[in-house]
Amino acid sequence: MTSPSQTAATKSDTQGLGPEGLKKEKKGKGGALVGRSPGQLMWTRFKRDRTGVVCAIVVLAFFVIAALAPVIGSLYGKDPYTLYGNEDPNLLDEFGYPAGANGGISPEHWFGIEPSLGRDVFMQLIYGMRMSLGISVAVTILTVITGILIGVTAGYVGGKADYFLSRVIDFLLAFPSQLTFVAFMPVVVALFVPPGDETPTYVRVCALIIVQWFLGWMGLARLLRGQVLSLREREFVEAAKITGASPWRIIRKELLPNVVTPVLVQSTYMLPLFVTAEAGLSFLGVGIIEPTPDWGRLFQAGARYYENDPSFLLFPAVAMLIFVLCFNLLGDSVRDAFDPKSGR
Repeated sequence: MTSPSQTAATKSDTQGLGPEGLKKEKKGKGGALVGRSPGQLMWTRFKRDRTGVVCAIVVLAFFVIAALAPVIGSLYGKDPYTLYGNEDPNLLDEFGYPAGANGGISPEHWFGIEPSLGRDVFMQLIYGMRMSLGISVAVTILTVITGILIGVTAGYVGGKADYFLSRVIDFLLAFPSQLTFVAFMPVVVALFVPPGDETPTYVRVCALIIVQWFLGWMGLARLLRGQVLSLREREFVEAAKITGASPWRIIRKELLPNVVTPVLVQSTYMLPLFVTAEAGLSFLGVGIIEPTPDWGRLFQAGARYYENDPSFLLFPAVAMLIFVLCFNLLGDSVRDAFDPKSGR
């Protein structure tokens, strides 16, 4: 008995291929027929999507740059904390703004310097990307794991368990996410740090992860619940039950492989949303605060200086625009690669 993913892969094996391509697809060495897994077919279709490949390279570059921030800082000879404006009085004018053109851009400071404090903008951006992407990746992983566990459990077990979990999902979806993030952050931080004490950065990072995860998994769980509700009545699941397979084996071998597509696609849409949400919390002052570099904190500082120094806000804004746009386009490409009938 074949599962839907295998059937879809077989049907889509020849999609988008001409007669010659069909022969190459089916013929291996010595003229023998060669089968291809759903993953291989998806990868083949994805490689033909130039937009998706370019966006994947750009997104990968962002993660590599963020991961190698200390190495880049060592080669660049700067760090995000030093007040270069105090070390060199010529960098800032009498009003505290960069003395050079375009925000103080120079061979020594590629993206200029921060007004008033004189910190290097390039290093602030690189380390800020590292912080924001690290938090967002952690939130996405936790959200996907929680969504899979609760969504698949509710859909497969059904009955009272499904009713209870569905009501929990409905209750949490009723919370306005952004307002709840802002309201819950001080509460979560207060659980770890006594009032009046300075909050360590790692506590704020953990609080950001917990708050975003707590209200981020419900959409994926509801989607997977609906998928599993339809899959559990299919013939291949019934056949597995008749053979005496345990529920865990049915979930692991029959159901999970058939929900890989929505999980991957939803993940590519969730991560940029978490990036912007984390930046928004830091912008509002309830996320990462001074002096720790963060994407949202750069926007917060830029809002104070943009009238007299618009260059300071330019680089963080362009970087986030490129990242979010490329990640969303990558999500579309991944969806089209798994489901060629939905091609743009």
